[in-house]
Amino acid sequence: MLLKLGITISEAVEVAAKNAYSKYCLHNHILLHHSVIGEEWIKQMEAIGETPDVIKGCTGGGSNFAGLSFPFLREKLNKKINPVIRAVEPAACPSLTKGVYTYDYGDTAGMTPLIKMHTLGHDFVPDPIHAGGLRYHGMAPLISHVFDLGLMEAIAIPQTECLGAIQFARSEGLIPASEPTHAIAATIREAIRCRETGEAKVILTAMCGHGHFDLPAYEKYLQVKKDNFVGNENAKHKG
Repeated sequence: MLLKLGITISEAVEVAAKNAYSKYCLHNHILLHHSVIGEEWIKQMEAIGETPDVIKGCTGGGSNFAGLSFPFLREKLNKKINPVIRAVEPAACPSLTKGVYTYDYGDTAGMTPLIKMHTLGHDFVPDPIHAGGLRYHGMAPLISHVFDLGLMEAIAIPQTECLGAIQFARSEGLIPASEPTHAIAATIREAIRCRETGEAKVILTAMCGHGHFDLPAYEKYLQVKKDNFVGNENAKHKG
């Protein structure tokens, strides 16, 4: 049975509440710990003499994407670089592109404090896409705030196109997890557009997990190629 992340958070909060020595922390502190990803990438880009024109990352709750993008956002705010920063979320769980920016619970049962974030509603149940790590109804408050300020963009991509990023495995020899295929699919889109327009861009993408446990998803994709979840109707929508 595939549970949405909001349910697992409720269960984790319940377990922590029963132990006097345990606390459960949600959202922003995780983003700060993950910033080592972007800090390392800044050094890596400097080492090869390049600056990213576009930064893309898969986005569910936002920790990995913030870890990649926030150090670059700091450099952008300091006017040292000017990349486009783009979050890529599943079309089946589009909290940034179709959610409401409001106060909501971070878990399904409503055990957390109310958090201001882009949300589809804490009772929203995403379709059972293979990218389980992106099946979260809300977005981290820091990312929500940065998005609301217009400092980053967001797009949503359906599952079939994402699993088509198996092309990455064929060309690079690495099998991506279902989650980063969203960023890879967006990168393929960008590369094709650059080829058509003649632009030369440096595109930075995080391949944040291997797909050794996602082989059944790829098998299904190759056999069927029509499992194209784009969301269900109990999502909140802007406007």
